[in-house]
Amino acid sequence: VQLQASGGGLVQAGGSRRLSCAASGIIFSANTVAWYRQAPGNQRELVARITSGGSLNYADSVKARFTISRDHAKNTVFLQMNSLKPEDTAVYYCNVQTWSSISYWGQGTQVTVSS
Repeated sequence: VQLQASGGGLVQAGGSRRLSCAASGIIFSANTVAWYRQAPGNQRELVARITSGGSLNYADSVKARFTISRDHAKNTVFLQMNSLKPEDTAVYYCNVQTWSSISYWGQGTQVTVSS
C-alpha cells in the first residue's frame, strides 16, 4: 500500500489550497480515509475523515473552512482548505484505516500559511 500526498506549499492567510492523496494497493472507498496534521512541537491531530459509507467528520478548528472528498475513479482523496489561517501551518498526512484496523500513512506534505 502506498499513499502519495501532494498539494502543499506556501499560501497567504485567507487563501485556499487543495491537498490530494492518491492510493495504490488499497481502495479508498472501501475504507476510512483521513487527513491529519502536525505542527512543530504539537501532537498529530485529526483534521477530517471520510468513512466508506460517506460519513464526514471534521475538527472543530476547521469546520466550515475545510472539505474532505474522494474521487472513486482516481482512487484519490482531497482536502480543500479555504480561509487558511497561520495556525493551519503544519505537515499534513493522509491516512487510511482498514476494517481490520490496519493503518497506513502517506509521507506528509507541508502547508505554510503566512500572515
